[in-house]
Amino acid sequence: MQKQILEAEQKALEINLDTGIYGTFAEIGAGQEVARYFFQAGAAAGTIAKTMSAYDKTYSDEIYGVEPSGRYVCESRLYKMLEHEFTLLVDRLGDQRPDTTFFAFADTVSATNYSKTIPGDGWLGIRFQKEPHSEPNDLVIHVKMLDKDNRQQQQAVGMLGVNLIYACFFLSDDMDIMLKSLIEGLEGRVMIDMIRLLGPAYKDIDNRSLSFKLVKLGLSDVAMFDSRGINIHPSEFLYRKNVLIVRGSFRPITWASYDIIKSSRIQFSEDEGIAKEDIHVLTEITLDILREKGEASEADFLERATALNHVGLTVCITNCGNQQQLIKYMEDFKVPKIGLSLTAGYMARFIDETIEKFRGGKLLEGLSGMFPGNVRLYVYPSVIPGSKELMDTRGIKIDPDMKYLYEHLLATKQIVDIKHFKQEFLKISARKVLKLIQTNDNRWEKFVPKNLISLIKSKFLFGFKPTQTV
Repeated sequence: MQKQILEAEQKALEINLDTGIYGTFAEIGAGQEVARYFFQAGAAAGTIAKTMSAYDKTYSDEIYGVEPSGRYVCESRLYKMLEHEFTLLVDRLGDQRPDTTFFAFADTVSATNYSKTIPGDGWLGIRFQKEPHSEPNDLVIHVKMLDKDNRQQQQAVGMLGVNLIYACFFLSDDMDIMLKSLIEGLEGRVMIDMIRLLGPAYKDIDNRSLSFKLVKLGLSDVAMFDSRGINIHPSEFLYRKNVLIVRGSFRPITWASYDIIKSSRIQFSEDEGIAKEDIHVLTEITLDILREKGEASEADFLERATALNHVGLTVCITNCGNQQQLIKYMEDFKVPKIGLSLTAGYMARFIDETIEKFRGGKLLEGLSGMFPGNVRLYVYPSVIPGSKELMDTRGIKIDPDMKYLYEHLLATKQIVDIKHFKQEFLKISARKVLKLIQTNDNRWEKFVPKNLISLIKSKFLFGFKPTQTV
C-alpha cells in the first residue's frame, strides 16, 4: 500500500495533537521557520515548551559557549545547542510531566545573502526520547540549500525541520521511508549530504548504511564516513585542506589498489610540495561501480567499506558518474589542491565516455570543469589485456577530436603518470583475487595486505567460506 504523503502543516498539527510529545526549538540564522510551522498549524501549546533564536553572536556564545573555529554554522555548534536545550528541558519539566517524551530541536543555518555570494547551507538536529524517561537519541543532518532566493530557503528550512521531527517520532522504524520523508515537498530544493543517527533506540543501525541510502535514494550525490565508520561532512575536516581522491571498486583491496593509493599520495606530495600528512585521502566508490552486476547492494557496499575502514581509510559513496561532479562539490570547501588517482584502463574508459557525452564541439566545455587549476590527475599504469605490455598516459588511444586537448593536458602536467609504482603488483587482478576467495583457494592471501586476511576470514567478506572439516 502506498504511503500517504502529508504536507508539512499536517505533520506539525499531528505532532501538536499528540499530548505525549513536548519540546523546545532553538534556531539560528534563517528565522524561526521550523517553530513557525507548529504555531501556524494550531494547538502549538501541546508541543512547544519554548522557542528561541540567539542571533547576536555574544548572546549565542554566552548560552552555548565559544566555538574554537569561530564559525557558527558548524556541527559542534549544533551539538552544543542540543545538549544545552535538552538538559534544560528535562531538568525543568521532567518531574512535572512524567509521561512525556521530550525533544529538543535545533538548527544553525546560513541562508543565501542578498548578493547571492553565499549558496546557503546548515545543520539541523533533534535530541529526542522514544518513550518517557528513556535515554535520548540524536538525529543530525547537514543540508545544502538549492533555492536561489533567501525567503525560499527559509521556507525550505522550516519544512525540512518539520519533516525531521515527524520522521523521528512516526517513521523511524523503516530507514528508507524515514530518509525519503525528510525531503517530502522539497524535491530539488535541498540536498542532505550527511546524516548521523545515534542513541540506544538505534544501537543496531550501521550509520554507514545511512550514507549509502542518502546517495542511492537520491537525497545527495555525495556522502562519506571516516575510518571509524562515523558519518562526517567535508566542511568539518576538508575545509581548506588538500585532498587525494582514489576511485575504485575495492572488491577486494589488493596490493595493487593499496599501491595506487600509496604511490599517488607520494607523487601528489612531491608535485605540490605538500607534506604527506597534510593530504586527506578519500577512497571513492560510485553507484555505477556497485551496479556492475545489477542493483547496487547495501551489503556489498558495506563489505568494501569495512575493508577500507580496516586499513584506516575514509570512504566516499557517490553518484558522480564523472569526477567533474565531485570536483564541483568540493568547491564549497575551498580545497586548495585536488589529486585524482585512477588506472590507465579506467582513464581510457573515462576519455571514451567524455567524447561520447560532449561530442559536437563541446569537449573543451566538458573537460574545463574536470581540470580547473587546482586539479591534477594521476594515472597508474595498467597491463594491456592479452599482453605483458603496460599502458600509461601515452599508450591510451585518443580520438582525433580530443588529441590536441589531451596533449595540452599532458604538457601542462594536469594529467601525469604515477612514477613510484611497484612493478610486481601490476598483474594483480581484483576479479581473479575475488574468485580465489570465493572458491576458497588460499592463494588469494598473497594478493591482499596482510592485515586484511584475518578480517576477510572472520567476517566472511567477499563470499569467503571456511573449509568444511569432517
